[in-house]
Amino acid sequence: MKSGSLDRIPMKRILVTGNAGSGKSTLARKIAAQFGLPYHSLDRVVWQPGWKKTPKEERDRHVRELTDQEQWVIDGVSYSVQEAADTVIFLDMPRRVCFWRACKRNWRHAFHSRPELPPNCPEILIVPTLCRIIWNFPHTLRPGILARMDDPRNPKQCFHIRTKADVARLRERLAAREVL
Repeated sequence: MKSGSLDRIPMKRILVTGNAGSGKSTLARKIAAQFGLPYHSLDRVVWQPGWKKTPKEERDRHVRELTDQEQWVIDGVSYSVQEAADTVIFLDMPRRVCFWRACKRNWRHAFHSRPELPPNCPEILIVPTLCRIIWNFPHTLRPGILARMDDPRNPKQCFHIRTKADVARLRERLAAREVL
């Protein structure tokens, strides 16, 4: 786990990012609940009922409204959210883990929407798309996330999480911290 010091930055604007099935929503909800911060899923911004994509202008406006808030935990993949965050947690899990977790999630939500999605977005309708996202993530989105994490012009606290054990260590470190 590559990480920063938990005391260096206030940690009031936290992005949990990574591949589909990496555990973003689960970890983001836990962090938000632990520290009493508002939680937002970018799935609610990107998707409209029936798996229709939100138009770009509307999506960008919603993202700005979220990132303009003083405190938040947001899960999803967005370079503008990553730029606005003071803390980035990148769940860089192996594809096999993401596929397995997505399958488990799809089974539970095959015919209805997950809590972080709008209505009428059952998982069964996007299985092929989800498989492509998971498979292509290491070559399409991962390099940009890592480049922005290492950008000295935009310093922030970054955690590059690669294993379940790394997640547990991060949660322990967060639990030991009294105030965000």
